[in-house]
Amino acid sequence: MIAAGLPPLLRPRALVPGDLVVIASLSGPLHAEYEPGLERAVAVLERMGFRVRRAPLLEAGRRRWWSAAPPAEIAEELNGLLRDPEVRAIIAHDGGQTALGYLDLIDVGAILADPKPILGYSDISLLHLVLHARTGLVGFHADLATPGLGGAWQRVPAGRRAELERLYSTLLTGTEPLGVLPASPSWECWRPGRAEGRLVGGVINRIVLAQATPYALPLERFDGAVLFWEEMGGQASYVWSYLHVLRHCGILDRIAGMVVGIPHAIDGLAEPGGSPTLREIVLDVLGDRDIPVLGNVEVGHAGPNLPMPVGIRAALDAGRRTLSLLEPAVRVPSEMV
Repeated sequence: MIAAGLPPLLRPRALVPGDLVVIASLSGPLHAEYEPGLERAVAVLERMGFRVRRAPLLEAGRRRWWSAAPPAEIAEELNGLLRDPEVRAIIAHDGGQTALGYLDLIDVGAILADPKPILGYSDISLLHLVLHARTGLVGFHADLATPGLGGAWQRVPAGRRAELERLYSTLLTGTEPLGVLPASPSWECWRPGRAEGRLVGGVINRIVLAQATPYALPLERFDGAVLFWEEMGGQASYVWSYLHVLRHCGILDRIAGMVVGIPHAIDGLAEPGGSPTLREIVLDVLGDRDIPVLGNVEVGHAGPNLPMPVGIRAALDAGRRTLSLLEPAVRVPSEMV
């Protein structure tokens, strides 16, 4: 059932071999030293069977402040990709600090007419959350092109890299649920229990920012949801504060379970002198809310990402340390949108 006022889930059509995937600067610029990583990302996507093209703003040395271009230019390029029927998926080159500047300039009608996967995390979390709220579009919280496919993927053993390629290829082309995601020894049960619900989440500071805009997810979207989040940089106290924002606005009272990504470059975590662990911070804010919590999952900035499609139903068993995707993220091409 869809709560009143919430758009139904909008799945893009499944990609097929030879489809065009465009890598775009949806936020930060391409620095010249990262050009080799971008080239490796292109090679990964081509091995998956896709044609790959760079969007024009993805040019080494092109920048405006901390962005690839002014927000209006980035929105214009993104809208062009959304309207182009040849483009079947868009993957962000990197994260950054720009998406807030053009949330109001995105062609929502183009998404409704021809939904496409938009892949990325970090600042791209804003696009996933806002577009899911406005259109129901499944958000592909997954690795970015340059630091992910062309970076973190290259630093793991060949077997793991092949597993990731199969997982991402199936995510984009398969019309059956992915099922159980591959776990690793890092996963920890922070609070046991089981839950099923729609995945909602991203980097936690962007969840908080998204909820402060006119395009916030209605609180009803968090009813029975499995909230996933991660954080990169800043202070441990910031994470504690963000979680309290989610508590104050009622989100923590609505969710059925929580998945926490591996923290990355956060100061003040488990340092000498009594600093808390991330687990202690989470359980402190949750209090007596008896929901399952699975920690240290590969979601976010710490390394290769497991895909977490926003809006797709998932099953969480924290005690057994399992997480399963119960629905496909894409639809068969002949299905009506």
